Amino acid sequence: FPSHDSEKIVMEIGTGMGEATAEIAKYFPETGFIAVELHKPGLGSLLNKISEFELKNVRLISEDARILLEENFPDESFDVFHLYFPDPWPKVRHWKRRIVQEDFVQLIHKKLKPGGYIHIATDWVPYAEWIAKKFEESKLFTGGEIDRPGYRPITRFEGQGIRKGHRVTDLKYIKA
Repeated sequence: FPSHDSEKIVMEIGTGMGEATAEIAKYFPETGFIAVELHKPGLGSLLNKISEFELKNVRLISEDARILLEENFPDESFDVFHLYFPDPWPKVRHWKRRIVQEDFVQLIHKKLKPGGYIHIATDWVPYAEWIAKKFEESKLFTGGEIDRPGYRPITRFEGQGIRKGHRVTDLKYIKA
């Protein structure tokens, strides 16, 4: 599994409370991280972690990730996207709200540099299957299920899911 090299740019979409973002940014001080989150308490929590760890490589943006990517970043801007534990919207009538849709896969593809990738983790098996299907249908990426990379910490939220018996799936898709 390739590590984050210096001067790479990573966007984490939906940082939650920022635990994973801060730990990963601390582990890769030469990598630039753009942390995107709409939930104000999550942003506050991440700001506290940035201060606590004295991080200089994280920038926070409170905006819808799709709008942000479409309107504010040129194509091929990012080396990596992290999408950790997006809302699975388990009810069928809510599936249209899931972030991983055909248009999202196309958008991520446009915004990744050649050879870039997206790393996704979910603790909802039907959503993992949905995600795999969307990426396979697109033909824009290669990849699939991987082992959890050592740099991705198990967050409090993830630990709660594991204790409930949820199976965590990590997926990695490389821009073809």
